[in-house]
Amino acid sequence: MKDHRNWAGNYQYHAERLHVPETIEEVQKIVASSSSVKVVGTRHSFNSIADTNEDHISLERLNRVVSLDRDKQTVTVEGGITYGDLSKYLHLQGLALPNLASLPHISVAGACATATHGSGDGNQSLATSVRTMEVVTAEGDVVSFSRDEDPEIMDGVSVGLGGLGVVTQLTLDVIPSFQIRQLVYENLSMSQLENELDAITSSAYSVSLFTDWKNESFNQVWLKQQVVVDNDCSIAPDFFEATATVANVHPVPGQAVENCTEQMGVAGEWHDRLPHFKMDFLPSSGKELQTEYIMARERAYTALQAIAPLKEEIAPLLQISEIRTIAKDELWMSPYYKRESVGFHFTWKDNWEEVQKVLPKIEERLAQFDARPHWGKLFTMAPDKLQSLYEKLPDFQKLLKQYDPTGKFQNEFLKKYIFGEE
Repeated sequence: MKDHRNWAGNYQYHAERLHVPETIEEVQKIVASSSSVKVVGTRHSFNSIADTNEDHISLERLNRVVSLDRDKQTVTVEGGITYGDLSKYLHLQGLALPNLASLPHISVAGACATATHGSGDGNQSLATSVRTMEVVTAEGDVVSFSRDEDPEIMDGVSVGLGGLGVVTQLTLDVIPSFQIRQLVYENLSMSQLENELDAITSSAYSVSLFTDWKNESFNQVWLKQQVVVDNDCSIAPDFFEATATVANVHPVPGQAVENCTEQMGVAGEWHDRLPHFKMDFLPSSGKELQTEYIMARERAYTALQAIAPLKEEIAPLLQISEIRTIAKDELWMSPYYKRESVGFHFTWKDNWEEVQKVLPKIEERLAQFDARPHWGKLFTMAPDKLQSLYEKLPDFQKLLKQYDPTGKFQNEFLKKYIFGEE
């Protein structure tokens, strides 16, 4: 296919054919007749994890809400639905998801498959909300997985990295709707994290720290506070010596503020505040690269200090860097597996030639913290190092071979990083 690229434009897919089925039966036929197939979601991954040389399947037309079960507090959706569309539906039903990523534009199935996350000491990755999954496996069969029936296997398949098959349907746990108000503070000294890390990251339902690495400070702190008192509209003038903003801001200097969700303490529905960016706007032109490393939360300040000597190399290549916390989970291939976590996210300028030179230096300095890269973003870590960070990898390998014995859903990425093949 001609110029079939991801959202950012940095990666060109190699698929010969793109299929856009409208029914699960069509998905089954495509899978059964193909020798190599992968699902491409909303194309927000920055690496080759979703690539294939033969058949690509897009689930963009399988994007509906299937059912809502108020008694069990679950919603069942097709794999191609985006979090933005699902959120609007749930809001009308008086329901919510516990958390959202910074972008609402991404698909539910794709985000769960790569362990995508939001922020908050008490908020787990998006994949932990999955109660059941239906997957079209290598022979075109529909296989169901359920947390109620087999929680251990569900821990294995929830972050499947696209290796099990085509996730056509998911059932997610939901909660009652809630409101969030968003406050932003500027110029928080990084040194505050040495003694106040827990107080800072637990100060709101979701906390994001943004830095451009030009100084030893965070340019902005975004606090997403759950509203418990309707008339509480007060804004403290300072936050650990950082000062409150006087108008809405964008995390990246110079970008359009109207793209961002409402700030200044104005209360709004959960889905209008938990993401950083509005559903009706793209956050940027897409000309960017992204990297993220996840490590133990309690070592966040020490890890920041380890990277600090590289700031003169990082800053010229960077749009912005975001620090977020994520609660631990039990999902086998989750970067937050059994570890209260912090993620160091880098949004780079579109300059891979130079970015790929600095990533090994960052990874070398974070190696002592057993930093795990985000599956859908750019990294240069050696496969054997990455594999050593996942104790359940052998079980995951067996699971993939059980449901895909011929490797129909494998690609260069999975062969390299999951199976260790050259």
